[in-house]
Amino acid sequence: MITPVIMAGGSGTRLWPLSRSNYPKQFLKLSGEYTMLQNTLNRLNGLTHSPAMLICNEEHRFIAAEQVRQLGVEHSGIFLEPVGRNTAPAIALAAFKAIEMSEDPLLLVLAADHVIEDIASFQHSVNQAAELALQGKLVTFGIVGNKPETGYGYIKRGEQYNTGFVVNSFVEKPDVATAERYIASGDYYWNSGMFLFKASRFLDELKMFRPDIYEACEKAIKIQSNDLDFIRVDKTEFEACPDESIDYAVMEHTKDAVVVPMDAGWSDVGGFAALWEVSEQDANGNAFKGDVKAVDTKNTLVFGEDKLVATVGVKDLIIVNTKDAVLVAHKDKSQHVKAIVQQLKSEGRSEAKLHREVYRPWGKYDSVDSGERFQVKRITVKPGAKLSVQMHHHRAEHWIVVSGTAKVQIDDTEQFVTENESVYIPITAVHALENPGKVDLELIEVQSGSYLGEDDIVRFEDRYGRVKG
Repeated sequence: MITPVIMAGGSGTRLWPLSRSNYPKQFLKLSGEYTMLQNTLNRLNGLTHSPAMLICNEEHRFIAAEQVRQLGVEHSGIFLEPVGRNTAPAIALAAFKAIEMSEDPLLLVLAADHVIEDIASFQHSVNQAAELALQGKLVTFGIVGNKPETGYGYIKRGEQYNTGFVVNSFVEKPDVATAERYIASGDYYWNSGMFLFKASRFLDELKMFRPDIYEACEKAIKIQSNDLDFIRVDKTEFEACPDESIDYAVMEHTKDAVVVPMDAGWSDVGGFAALWEVSEQDANGNAFKGDVKAVDTKNTLVFGEDKLVATVGVKDLIIVNTKDAVLVAHKDKSQHVKAIVQQLKSEGRSEAKLHREVYRPWGKYDSVDSGERFQVKRITVKPGAKLSVQMHHHRAEHWIVVSGTAKVQIDDTEQFVTENESVYIPITAVHALENPGKVDLELIEVQSGSYLGEDDIVRFEDRYGRVKG
């Protein structure tokens, strides 16, 4: 049986301002009605597999859980990495857990932020790889390249082995001339970062080549705890684990590495130029999303989030408008967007980490306006959801209900507040907000006080496990 392991970490800085560290690209709807994570889960339909296991960061846990819930699919648990330690330790945790839950499944390791257009070809390659994995091989998927791409590592194939090829070597990202030679030879594939192997075989090879990683992960998972949908491991032990990719830790050393070719319209969407390539384009090579008007515009990608974007007489541009940022870049230079993110981080700017609209397990809020001693938010609370019982030392709050009904607790009293009604929460009052209804609760929150930071929250009760003991 195949157990999919979906790696949903990463920050996607090359797709800023769409992707930010608190809400990265794997959780975005970059094309179509589903997010990249949801598309990754959907393309498993038709394969014989057990429920997928997800691995993500602590700060993304509720986003991942909600997006899986929206699909109505089962999962085998969501692993929370206490800290990022690259792919080898993450896969090791999944392998230990998979063996604990099942006898010795095949692990299909996938990234949550890849685009694959030909699902049938993808599944055909997976089924071919499964036969090899059952024989004890560690299979990687090599993408049949259609151009000399310098943004990917390559896999050189050796002699044929059943439906795949023995891996001759893994090659770092080449220059243009070298990439052209690779593609022309037909002996090289793009390194997809997708794998299929028995859980035990991966752990055996990891123990042989990187016993330090093996031992750290083994110790970390021995002290695990379950919290709602989430699986937590021991933070101290995992922090001691070296930071290493699966390629460096295992695949470059094992004698049982096999590559199975995959020609399925694959892209890792590593930047806006790649996003433009995989997006639906008009007759002028333009890819537009949102309210866009264009005159004499060619080969341009435009994302308009909340306002009209108009272009006149331009070509080869990337234009991205979000609620709090605008990016304009030449398509050939779009890989350098991460340099802007570094500037923002060095200046302590919130735009590097947060969108104006922030998702929480109970819903979301949009920071509409702010100034000295005040902040205005539009808050959406999902049906049946409740914010934590909390208080603030430095701010008071006014809540005005726009739609739905709110159940409001202020100290020892409870009341219902409906549309066009408001309520005031004084400084230091213990309070909570709940949506008892069947539709979204929408309200405007006006904060006023000497300090309005999100860290001025003292939680007393929380159904999402955010109260620290």
